[in-house]
This record gives sequence, C-alpha cells and structure tokens, in this order.
Amino acid sequence: MAPQTSSFNQNRRILSTKMASRACLAALAASGARTSAFSVGRHGVKSITALSPSVNLFRDSTPVIPRTPHTFQLHMSSTEAAPTALSAPRVKTSEAKISDELVSIKGWVKTVRKQKTLAFVEVNDGSNMSGIQCVLPFDQVDEATIAEIENLTTGCSVHAIGKIVESQGKQAFELSATSLRLVGSCPGETFPLAKKRHSLEYLRTIAHLRPRTNTIAAVARVRSTLAGSIHSFLQNHGFQYVQTPLITASDCEGAGEMFRVTTLNTDDVASLPRAKDKDGKELPGVDYGEDFFGKAAFLTVSGQLGGETYACALGDVYTFGPTFRAENSQTTRHLAEFWMVEPEMAFADLTSAMNNAESMLKAVVGDVLDKCDEDLEFFAKFFDKGLKDRLLKLRDKPFVRCSYRDAIGYLQEEIAKDPSKWQFPDVEFGTDLATEHERWLAETKFESAVFVYNYPKKIKAFYMRDNDEDGGETVNAMDLLVPGVGELVGGSQREERLDVLVEKMKELDLDVDDYWWYLDLRRFGSVPHAGYGLGFERLVTYVTGIENIRDAIAYPRYPGNAEF
Repeated sequence: MAPQTSSFNQNRRILSTKMASRACLAALAASGARTSAFSVGRHGVKSITALSPSVNLFRDSTPVIPRTPHTFQLHMSSTEAAPTALSAPRVKTSEAKISDELVSIKGWVKTVRKQKTLAFVEVNDGSNMSGIQCVLPFDQVDEATIAEIENLTTGCSVHAIGKIVESQGKQAFELSATSLRLVGSCPGETFPLAKKRHSLEYLRTIAHLRPRTNTIAAVARVRSTLAGSIHSFLQNHGFQYVQTPLITASDCEGAGEMFRVTTLNTDDVASLPRAKDKDGKELPGVDYGEDFFGKAAFLTVSGQLGGETYACALGDVYTFGPTFRAENSQTTRHLAEFWMVEPEMAFADLTSAMNNAESMLKAVVGDVLDKCDEDLEFFAKFFDKGLKDRLLKLRDKPFVRCSYRDAIGYLQEEIAKDPSKWQFPDVEFGTDLATEHERWLAETKFESAVFVYNYPKKIKAFYMRDNDEDGGETVNAMDLLVPGVGELVGGSQREERLDVLVEKMKELDLDVDDYWWYLDLRRFGSVPHAGYGLGFERLVTYVTGIENIRDAIAYPRYPGNAEF
C-alpha cells in the first residue's frame, strides 16, 4: 500500500497497517474524544475529524491515548468498504423516503425542541421547503450526540445519521437519528435571522443570508426550475444556445440608458484625453480612442443584435444572460441588472415569434406546476391566493391576440366611464401603454394573457420592421401582457431591408458606422427573421406572486444599491 500522510497540526506520521488504524479508533473511544466525522477502509481509517487542539496519537507507532478531550484531524488511506454507520450515503430532504438503510442528512437547523427523553431537530438542506424532522431519543444515541444537542441553535449546520421512518406527527416521515454532529455553530444572539418573520425590505439588507428564509429559498428553487425548463424547451425545439458579449459599442434599444465601461482614470479629470476635431482643436468630451477598447464601450442592454447574426447562420438561436440598463427607476418592476431570454428565428415573421413565445411559456409554467408544488402552495398562502389558478389558466387557455389600435379603443372606452380612477387617463394612438393599462387589458378586459401587436413606429426600436399595409405608421412588433405583471415579453419581426433600416437609423441619429456588421446581415443573404425578449425576473415574479422584482434575483442592482 502506498504510504499516506496523517496530519495532526504540525505532527505528521505514517499509518500503514490495519492494526494501527484500529488502535487509533480504540484510543479515541477510550479518551472520550468527540469524533464528528470519520470513515474506515480495508486497510484502516480513511479520515477522522474530532474535537481537540493538538495531539500526537502515535509515538513510535504506538497509540497514545489523550487524557482530555481534544480537537484533531486524521486522514489515512482506505480501500475497504466502510461499516454502514460510518459511510451512510447523503440524501437530500427533497428525495427522502422511508427506508431501512442508514442515511446522512446535512443541512441547517431551523428549530430545536428538547424534552426529557428525546429532542426534535428540524433540518433543512435547501432542496425543498419542508426539510426533515430529526428525532433523537436519548437512550438510542451516543453521549457525544447528547452533548451536541445542547449546542444547537437556529442557523447552525449539522450532520445527522439515521433511518427515515414513518412519522408519528404531521409530516409523512422523519429521521430516526442515531447520531448528530455540529458542523458549524451559529450564535443565536448575533444571528440576523431570528425565529420570526422579517419584511422583504429588511431581508434585502442581508441579501447574503436571506436565501435561508422560506420565501427567498422558494424563489430560488422556482427560478432554477424556470431556467432549466427554458433551456430544455428551446433546445428540444432545435434552438442553439449562443453566448453574446456583455461589453458592446452598440445601443440595441437606441435609448442611451447604458452603463459605460472604461479604464480611464475618471478620478483625475485633468488627465482624461480630450476629444479633438480634424484640426486638432479640443472639443467637449473625452477621446475614447485612448480607452481600453479604442472606442466608447458599454454594458449591453440586450443580446439581440448578436443573436441575430447567429440566427442568420444557424437558423434558430437564443441567448440567456445578464443585461444592464442605467435607468434611474425605483419602481418594483425595474432593475439595473437583469436577465433576458432572447430567441431569434430565421425565415420567420411576427406570428412565428408569438407562437413560439406562447408555447414556451405554457411549457415552463407547466414544469413549475409539476415540480414546485410545495413552493407554489407557500406563495399562494402568503402572497397570492389565486396564484395556482392563474398559472393553470395561462398553461391551459390560448393567449388572446389584439391589435394596438383595438387596445387603445378598449382603453378609451373604459377610461371615459371614470377618468379619476386612472393615474394616466390620457390614452390615444401613439401612447406608450403604462402598467395600469397593460394590467387592465390582461386582468379585466380579456382575463387572459394577451399579445398586443402592431405598435406605432415612433414608440418602438429602430430594428423593428415597418408594416407595409399602413404606410409604415406601425411596426411589426408585439408585447405579451399577463395578469399580475403587465408586459412580460416584447418582440418583433426584424427589419431585413437594408435601405429601410439605414434610413430609420439616421432618423434616430444612430451612427451607421457603429452598426456596419449588423447591416452586413442585410447585405449578404438577408432573410426575414423575428425574435423576442423575455424578462426573466418578471417571469419569476409572475410565477411566484412576489410583487417586488428585487426579490426575484439573488443580489438586486438598482439606483443607489450595489451591495454584496
């Protein structure tokens, strides 16, 4: 057997026989040292973690029994199958089921209840909402476990071993534990998450700990399921996943609300290179030709333009990644950093984009209904009582399709009944619909998800295709409005005609030279193509019933906040 190293702080010796390793275990047992984790192999102990400062268990290959409890670590070679109690496989609480086999449960303590003859420890490993109750009868566990129970507090991490049995309480099953060890302590007097409900506003101030709460953990699980389902749906429908750059020189939306990326020393304004005209005369502004990228660069607001280039080669593609917008908004619907799902389809029109968006949303919401029932029950209880009915309706009912002109007519008719009920009562052709307008259409008028299409050209982005039938007054664009949120998806058929696109860019004062590569798609084998963008955090809020988008992402970025 190849020699292995055993470490006890600075004292290192080699253990090479089964006899020596068994002697080590005997020494531990005799000393009363509290072993927190160990495993045994064919040739001896593989690893031991116990509670002790610095001990040399071996002197000239002879075990030395410590006289008092100590903290030490032992690591040795092992190839022999370990006894069941020492190698119990770890089981996630979401996958736990009644069995005669010993298993390990590792997680964080939610509650501890101690009685005269036993203790109840609720442990959650994050894989589901309920976790598992560990029952520890004092006459069936070792003394070390009894001692550890005294040190348990809410928030500490533990490793418990036992059998999963039918519960005598409200839960279906529980862990009948034979041992439990404290892995990481959590002082109750300083732990920010005391055993009480906290506001979501407070939890944002401790965003690094808030995933341990029921609400944020449930959001994270639903978010994960949604992300996986989106990837699965699109790839199963022949879409290729493309990773477009986060740093760009292009403004996809033409709105100018972008974060600048620079390595210039902005702390020393006098040192900044100044822009100059062709005669060498200084102009207002900075010469970004001297910057890292040789030009002005920004964080992207969308992966769409890059996605289009690959769609015009691979057919159907999608991007799924972070995007950024420097919009000074403190609303519950906006973030400065957010994730977008952006499919792009070659040889496609607006109807193709609407059909794909509808099919995808029905599929991913259906997955969440199937896989996250416990979390959805929680959200329905504490946040939105009608949540599951709303999700079922979205999954099962065809989406309504309504032209923008018709939508404006419906709104004008409704607002005329009592304008005082509306924050924005002035609605006419060309109005950019506000959230209250969008939600009324989805929640009241149609009681359904609804595609509003053919928007006025002047309120949409430059790359959207002009409609021929109305002289270019509208563009072939759509927004998907859903109850409880408003706009969830925005998309369009892209303008594939080079001359029309160049003219539109000039009207918006966009530098055509900055988009030379984008225009090449129209020069070389142009095809009709369409796509859409799905705001991922908005989808999370819709599916969970969470009102504030800042609770739908791990670390929200918004004006005045970039903590953590």
